[in-house]
Amino acid sequence: VLFRSGGFKGGKSVIIEPHRHEGVFIARGKEDALVTKNLVPGSEVYGEKRISVEEQTDKIEYRVWNPFRSKLAAAILGGVDKIHITPGSKVLYLGAASGTTVSHVSDIVGPEGLVYAVEFSHRSGRDLINVAKKRTNIIPIIEDARHPHKYRMLIGMVDTVFADVAQPDQARIVALNAQHFLKNGGHFVISIKASCIDSTAQPESVFAAEVKKLQADKLKPQEQITLEPYERDHAVVVGVFRPPPKAQ
Repeated sequence: VLFRSGGFKGGKSVIIEPHRHEGVFIARGKEDALVTKNLVPGSEVYGEKRISVEEQTDKIEYRVWNPFRSKLAAAILGGVDKIHITPGSKVLYLGAASGTTVSHVSDIVGPEGLVYAVEFSHRSGRDLINVAKKRTNIIPIIEDARHPHKYRMLIGMVDTVFADVAQPDQARIVALNAQHFLKNGGHFVISIKASCIDSTAQPESVFAAEVKKLQADKLKPQEQITLEPYERDHAVVVGVFRPPPKAQ
């Protein structure tokens, strides 16, 4: 669905403003929406709305980013302080699924950036590969994120690891991948679904236990937010890997 000059539902035109996260924008109209600048104008990935805006002499197209379909969008709208994904970033994305959120990360990092997208399910992987055909900054890797040595030849060092793998051993999966590919002082962003780890415990205690596991692997959490009202019993934890020693 493409709205020219951004008329959401045919209303008056939309104004695009930069969000404080570089590479993310807000479309202000009758309803405000989180958007990213479409890396491949004229094409959509999962039926999302597109907004075309005339800026000076150019038409620029943005894609609406739905927080109910993306944990990262939910975290941004929930006020997360830093996502550590900016234009030019190299990102390792674990649990890429069909490429919905990956496509928005691809928009943010832009032509100078790279998204290494790891997904184990062959069914989702087929969709992911199709998304990557048009988006040359996505490198799809259909492998189990528990075995990073299997794809070590495909990936260089990255600035940020984003993980949404919904597995009970997620902290270990992230730590293994960080040890292989994340630069010292690089960052991680992890979406934790409490019921995937322990469906009998209180979500708060599950999140706290996960944070302890991360700390044991030199992944130092700096921030934690829950994803209500977009997701129930989910938290996003953001932090730094092997931070350099503080100067005396």
